[in-house]
Amino acid sequence: MPSFRGPQRTTPPLPRIRVPTARAIVDCGVYVDGKRLRGHFTPQQALAEASESEDGFVWVGLHDPDEGQMADIAQIFGLHPLAVEDAVQGRQRPKLERYDNTLFLVMRTVSYVEHDIHAISEIVETGDIMVFTGPHFAITVRHGEHTGLAGVRRELEDMPEQLRLGPVSVLHTVADHVVDSYVDVATSVESDIDEMEEAVFTPASKVGIESIYQLKREVVELRRAVAPLGPPLQVLVQNLDLPVPKEIRRYLRDVADHHTSVTEHVTYFDESLSGLVNAALAKISVQQSTDMRKIAAYAAMAAVPTMIAGIYGMNFDYMWELHQPAGYPVVVAIMVILCGLLFRSFRRNKWI
Repeated sequence: MPSFRGPQRTTPPLPRIRVPTARAIVDCGVYVDGKRLRGHFTPQQALAEASESEDGFVWVGLHDPDEGQMADIAQIFGLHPLAVEDAVQGRQRPKLERYDNTLFLVMRTVSYVEHDIHAISEIVETGDIMVFTGPHFAITVRHGEHTGLAGVRRELEDMPEQLRLGPVSVLHTVADHVVDSYVDVATSVESDIDEMEEAVFTPASKVGIESIYQLKREVVELRRAVAPLGPPLQVLVQNLDLPVPKEIRRYLRDVADHHTSVTEHVTYFDESLSGLVNAALAKISVQQSTDMRKIAAYAAMAAVPTMIAGIYGMNFDYMWELHQPAGYPVVVAIMVILCGLLFRSFRRNKWI
């Protein structure tokens, strides 16, 4: 059948508004001889100013840049397209890549969320921090609203002797900050696990198994964020071919030691929660067994009067006490006595 509809009109997609690169730049500073130069610089101006000095470099901080913004930064500093793609997408596995004289380090950030121990809610938030370091530049790209680097920059600016070591000093300071946040989150999670253990092994408490599973899931997410950073840190410490000063390697070795300690703690958390799950399931099983014994005891007590009443309900003429005036109260008394004896026996055996 022919269609009487007119030609289909397609609405052209709206043009995408380009957001200026400056909107993604949190800070851009030039450092010469361990001190920050006064004034405000664009990335182009900052790189030109830093290149005039042998030990000068620029530190550009970016927050959630889009493809266009990151492409502008990549063109100015000569970043590799593969690294730029990872920096835009985020949610990358921790790794260390080298592109000629540029190092690219990816780290996962974590943040602890305050919560009720018995509530099912998010406990650990994750994000990303990427660090590019080159001959005269350090670029940090941050995804997520937590683990800001403003305090890290101020802390490093108060240590001119470390800034003189070049852009890799920024990489070390950011890595140290990220690993310190791992320590803080691990300490908070450990407190949650201790509180959960106390609740599970307290006889009168009732802990939902869902709360333990939620905490275990969050610990698994924490482990996935923390553990993969170990190999990149070891490469920075041990690979002498990388453009990392000897003094920075010493600092990074300390960061790697702290990271190893945190990784071991997180692994222990996972094992502890597995034990808590088994303990909670055993506690539930014991409680169910106790409830079943109570139900069986009450059913046994109810069976006695039911049986006697069923016998007397068969309407036989020749039955004990059937036509006697005291027959009914005697039979009821027998029922009460038998139920009392059963109750006493069950209570003595702690079934009730």
